[in-house]
Amino acid sequence: MDNFGSVFKTGANEGKEKHVPVITAPSSVKADEFFEVTVRVGDEIPHPNTIEHHIKWIQVYAKDGDGRVVHVGTFDLGPTYADPKVTFPMKLAKTSTVYAIEYCNIHGLWENAVEVSVD
Repeated sequence: MDNFGSVFKTGANEGKEKHVPVITAPSSVKADEFFEVTVRVGDEIPHPNTIEHHIKWIQVYAKDGDGRVVHVGTFDLGPTYADPKVTFPMKLAKTSTVYAIEYCNIHGLWENAVEVSVD
């Protein structure tokens, strides 16, 4: 039986892909100070947002160097009216990997990650 992680797709699956969550965050931040993170779905190709084909939600997690994983937020999106892009403040105490996961109602779960160093 596969583990749940095996159902996630990444940019490696299809190259330039409209489903990969693109994370924009500073590469370095100060400990315990808020900074802005933006997650948008799709890079060069925008993702459709119709009743038939849309991004339902985006989730963000942070994993620090000790292996602790924290759920940062879940952003529920509606078809047609919502753009699959979210911007929010977050803070970190230690250098961490920030993960974004999104769910497309047709193409399933997609993930991406960036590292943010803490000074």
